[in-house]
Amino acid sequence: MGVSFFQFNVRTTVYSGSGCRTQLPDILQGLGGRRAVLITDKGITKAGITKRITSLFEYMPTQPRIVGIFDQVEQDARADIINKAAAFYQSNSADSIIAVGGGSVLDTAKGVKWMLHRGLPDIRQGLLPNTLESWPEAQYIPIPHVAIPTTAGTGAEVSPIAVIFNELLHVKTNLIHPFINADIALLDPDLTVGLPPRITAFTGMDALTHALEAYFSPKANPMTDAYALQSARMIVQNLGTAVDMGTNLVARANMLMASCMAISAFSLALHAIPVHNMAHAFGAKFHIPHGLANAVLLPNVMAALPAFYLPRIHGFAEAIGLKDAPTNPEDCLAEVIQCLRTLRAEVGLPDTFAEFNLNPADLPAMVQWVQSDPAGIVFRIPPEVIRRVTQEVAGIASPVSP
Repeated sequence: MGVSFFQFNVRTTVYSGSGCRTQLPDILQGLGGRRAVLITDKGITKAGITKRITSLFEYMPTQPRIVGIFDQVEQDARADIINKAAAFYQSNSADSIIAVGGGSVLDTAKGVKWMLHRGLPDIRQGLLPNTLESWPEAQYIPIPHVAIPTTAGTGAEVSPIAVIFNELLHVKTNLIHPFINADIALLDPDLTVGLPPRITAFTGMDALTHALEAYFSPKANPMTDAYALQSARMIVQNLGTAVDMGTNLVARANMLMASCMAISAFSLALHAIPVHNMAHAFGAKFHIPHGLANAVLLPNVMAALPAFYLPRIHGFAEAIGLKDAPTNPEDCLAEVIQCLRTLRAEVGLPDTFAEFNLNPADLPAMVQWVQSDPAGIVFRIPPEVIRRVTQEVAGIASPVSP
């Protein structure tokens, strides 16, 4: 690993701390933004967070100012919603973006930014299953962009990846571009204290999945390991407190930072991501929230693909605080899996998708859906593994036929 080539870059400048949102007007002005559109969702507006952001601009004697609020984002960054948001941006003669919300909102903003940069009337016209644009072909996008996450899970505020749902094809596509992430991210724990415990739990498990898949990636390197292991350590130490004591700002702040670090490692070591591969397929076909899909699938995928995790399992066991882990890799993996199951139960998350009432007739197609998902191009999960995991997590008794 010491002589192998790798590249490490974290482009977004991160501000972290209680109340850091108050610096937003000055930051936007410093970026050259004068007429900003705020992209968010109805839940954020209903919770009063949108008002807490817009009020920061009420006493500004001059520009910048917020010229419009687009709060129509829905679960998953849908292509049709991105198109509407881009049209809204243009109709308001905006020159900058403020994104406030969870992963769907933050990825929607990234999609709008890229779409405007490319001059596309419909974002789907430019998307492939995996749209990868690299520097120097991919250039800086001169649209001032500030992201304020209200969940600690996706880390989308700093990630150069946007997962966009093509609702016409019923598939989640990956847009990867080194300049679609925000110029500045404000990690303000004050804005996460109202997050319901269940959403806190499964977004936290999403972040833990990012950390784990970064660490076990064949493209992992010493710098991604540092981010991945420290974020995993922080999540295990703080997620339970954030769920049980939602107003604990220390736990909330630590979760935001851990989420940011985990996605940074994940994005820069992106290769084989079997948990996300299956989560994308379940999410696209059954509308299961992404973080919850990862939470349910994570231990089952690990148990079904032991050879993938065994070579580095001891390092991860140490990071999540397993003392006196067995020296035998198989036994160590079993303890790690049990630790993840215990954490999931402690934060109140299920071990199956029973609540979604999956149709048994749909399950045999999961092999095709998982293997055709863009996240599975590099690492192809064997059909027997997909069938096994699907049967375990479906929450129904009917077998999954070949």
